[in-house]
Amino acid sequence: MQDFSQGDIIKINGFRSSFLIVSKNAFIRAVNMFHVCPLLSGVQEGPLHIHVTGVYDTERVVICEQVKLIDPAVRSCKRIDRLPYGMLMNISDALQGIFEYD
Repeated sequence: MQDFSQGDIIKINGFRSSFLIVSKNAFIRAVNMFHVCPLLSGVQEGPLHIHVTGVYDTERVVICEQVKLIDPAVRSCKRIDRLPYGMLMNISDALQGIFEYD
């Protein structure tokens, strides 16, 4: 299995869109799975729809409320880009905001 990390932009076999890995690296190593959010183009930006640009110029909008758990042993995944750390922090903050208490 390929090593995947938080912040990797991946393609998953059978899906047109790309995805951003949002799970912490410790979680990925512990369970050999990871959470992803879809990356789409042509979507209006907003509090949970965050525009990002990867280090290899992948430009999309992360749909933060659509978190999915992926098992890369079952789904064929391929890394295509990576987010800079600062952008990853913004995504992580948005995801935390979904689950915080009132």
